Amino acid sequence: VAASSAAVQFAFCHIWGPALKKKKPVKQIEKRDSVLTSKQQIERLLRPGSSYFNLNPFEVLQIDPEATDDELKKRFRALSILVHPDKNQDDADRAQKAFEAVDKAYKLLLDPEQKKRALDVIHAGKEYVEHMVKEKRKQLKKEGKALDVEEDDPEVFKQAVYKQTMKLFAELEIKRKEREAKDMHERKRAREEEIEAAEKAKREREWQKNFEETRDGRVDSWRNFQAKGKSKEKKNRSFLKPPKVKMEQRE
Repeated sequence: VAASSAAVQFAFCHIWGPALKKKKPVKQIEKRDSVLTSKQQIERLLRPGSSYFNLNPFEVLQIDPEATDDELKKRFRALSILVHPDKNQDDADRAQKAFEAVDKAYKLLLDPEQKKRALDVIHAGKEYVEHMVKEKRKQLKKEGKALDVEEDDPEVFKQAVYKQTMKLFAELEIKRKEREAKDMHERKRAREEEIEAAEKAKREREWQKNFEETRDGRVDSWRNFQAKGKSKEKKNRSFLKPPKVKMEQRE
């Protein structure tokens, strides 16, 4: 988790920061983006940090999270036509990537479960900002100061929610990648263990097969060994027979 947070913080400071520091009103940005040309839409969808910006499907499609299914479908059609490779043959490769981002966002929002997850992230971002505003007011009250905060401005509040939501989407994506990497490592380890077990079983089968095939030879060798041993023992006993003693005859 600490690694994920550090990665998000780095990305936020070095990738998203320059874009967000401009602090343009969100409504102004939305109005501007809604009339972007094909080339401008491609640039928007492929801008630095787009791999994280585009995690929010509503941001990709430039549509309100509360939009109806019909509004979602209309927006998808309009945006997909703008960035379609056939309409941008002079920049077909980049247009294809932009089109894929739009298509992915649309398909994600067609899935009720995926859409709910995206909405949950957005709501969590809003709740976090609301909590921070309350904490600011508590601190101001404690210091005996006026309770006015910059987030009282609807545009500043919306911008703060936008930033926090992006951070949450990024953090979830980084955690997902970490889980995926961990699962891949576990699958690889399990596969290696499986291969090792199979090779061990194969060696044991080959050893057993070889043992069975050479059994008769080992038995014959043992019998010959025993037979030679008995013959040698019998021969040795004949050499060890005491000489016969002749009885002396008395006159």
